[in-house]
Amino acid sequence: MKRLISIVGTTGIGKTRLAIDLANHLDTEIISCDSRQFYREMKIGTAMPTESELAEAKHHFVGNLSIDDYYSIGLYEHEAIEKLDEIFAEKDIAIMVGGSGMYEKAVVEGLNDLPEADEENQKKLIEIFETQGIEPLQKLLSELDPEYFSVVDKDNSRRLLRAIDIIWQTGKTYTENLSLPKSQRHFETFRIGIEAPREVIYERINRRVDIMMENGLLEEAKGLIVHKDKVALQTVGYSELFKYFDGEWDLDFAVSEIKKNSRRYAKRQMTWNRKLENVNWVNYDNSVEEALSLLKTLKN
Repeated sequence: MKRLISIVGTTGIGKTRLAIDLANHLDTEIISCDSRQFYREMKIGTAMPTESELAEAKHHFVGNLSIDDYYSIGLYEHEAIEKLDEIFAEKDIAIMVGGSGMYEKAVVEGLNDLPEADEENQKKLIEIFETQGIEPLQKLLSELDPEYFSVVDKDNSRRLLRAIDIIWQTGKTYTENLSLPKSQRHFETFRIGIEAPREVIYERINRRVDIMMENGLLEEAKGLIVHKDKVALQTVGYSELFKYFDGEWDLDFAVSEIKKNSRRYAKRQMTWNRKLENVNWVNYDNSVEEALSLLKTLKN
């Protein structure tokens, strides 16, 4: 049986480093399930692995798209499984890492046979988004499916649109739709979760945002202003800086909002990860040794 090691945890907790160290130790490759890191124009704000990190181990689905490209979770599932088949043709183990819970779940468990987007629904929802902003969509989804709303990335308009569309089409909550039977996988998944006290996670996030600013996040966002309405850019780290460029906020406040919204995102990731099955938790400050020890036990 081929084995996929899936590394989960909050933003900024050290998943990339653990993935690279395990990939080198196990002589294998990494597939990313971080939906923000797919876009090559968003290197700094998504904490994309650096050139030197990418050179340490072979990565897939990092910087592979442009913000102009259409992409969906369904396309990702199909392409990720194809890539895993290629890796498994030569190796017994592959590694997956990233903070996008739905994308991780799509690879591990498969997607449900959900209907394609309904054009009329999409038109109606996009018009709401473009004229009134994201808040009405958030309110609508919270009323239609409070359970899914509690774990979804609330700032990701594409996720909100998709969930509401499916609910309208099927008459069932998105949560109910997601619980329908899925296709079987021909590999076994071993999840490793990195954990840390909440205050450590928040401290690391705050520091990470400072480092992003030092590394040129402001300039990166400035270069993307003309694309600010693209769905890919409706995300933490960019939407706040666009408000600064529009004169709504001063820079210090925008940066503090990036930190606050990143902490909120981490909180949602914690909620999501707690609901995952079979997570083998390791400590953030000793993750490599503990993960290798777990894997050794697995072999035995």
